[in-house]
Amino acid sequence: MPINDGLANLSHYSFVATVVAYALAVLAFACDFAFGRDTLGPLRSARKPAADLVAVGAAPSSPGSGTSEPGSTPSVPAAGPGTGQDARGMGRWVRVAIWLTALGLVAHIIGVVSRGLAVHRVPWGDMYEFVTTVTCVAVIFFFALMLRYRAYRLGLFVIGPVVILLGLAETVIYTPAGQLPPALQSYWLAIHVTSITLATGAFVVAALLAVVYLLADRHASRAAAGLPTRADAIFRILPAPKVIDQLAYRTVVFGFPLWTFGLIAGAIWADMAWGRYWGWDPTETWAFITWVVYAGYLHARATAGWRGRKSAYIQLVGFGCLIFNTVVVSILITGLHSYAGLS
Repeated sequence: MPINDGLANLSHYSFVATVVAYALAVLAFACDFAFGRDTLGPLRSARKPAADLVAVGAAPSSPGSGTSEPGSTPSVPAAGPGTGQDARGMGRWVRVAIWLTALGLVAHIIGVVSRGLAVHRVPWGDMYEFVTTVTCVAVIFFFALMLRYRAYRLGLFVIGPVVILLGLAETVIYTPAGQLPPALQSYWLAIHVTSITLATGAFVVAALLAVVYLLADRHASRAAAGLPTRADAIFRILPAPKVIDQLAYRTVVFGFPLWTFGLIAGAIWADMAWGRYWGWDPTETWAFITWVVYAGYLHARATAGWRGRKSAYIQLVGFGCLIFNTVVVSILITGLHSYAGLS
């Protein structure tokens, strides 16, 4: 079917509007750190107390114990229904940032959907489409995480990198709407790549949270030891390092089964397309390596009690494998999966 140029243009301009809205949201998040006066304690679920945010094998602290992470903001009582605690704790700049993020997300979704309608298929058939869709999934996932656990002030560290990725997508790797190679014209594209895209979006958020955790934990350790610290105004109002670590863990728990299903679906598709389930193609190999590292991360937390910095390093190694596979292997190494759309 012919490409719908009108919808393709709508998709492009929607992504441009998305970058603008997200960039303004990042500015608003930054203004909250610079000029805001409200502070938040450790994250609390809208339904459960913060003590329930505990990884596998961790012992939850007793309610009312009053303990907190070194260098973290003391816990504040959970807001009851109708108390207005959320509105006051959010702050003016955070509310502006959330609205801008929501507007950007609407434009982002319109861009992804209109791209798919323009090409009459799922819109993640090349590198440009993959990046725009993965970032959309990441923002959707984090937006839900932000609202559920009141992780408002983590928005700066998640939406900021999304702006950079979308900016690169629209300038460096932009690919005009077009048809896919014959090998990709299969219903398995909607199954295999969709699960990989959803998992990647979750892993992006988890990796960003892991980086924030390492910085916050280092700051808390130095503050507890009485050593000089930097950016104290930022870390003082972020959630406790332990809570950030728990959110990163839960995000990986969400993404790992999707990645596993994506590998299985990819093997079935490979058998139908190439007559074998597994051929150690570079992309297949690195996708499996990524799976092994993330499996090791979850296993270490569940059995060896490797929480905190150790597990964060393992998670970032897994994300590094994912990025290497997506960028280096897909673009620079010739293989059966060389469909990045960049030439």
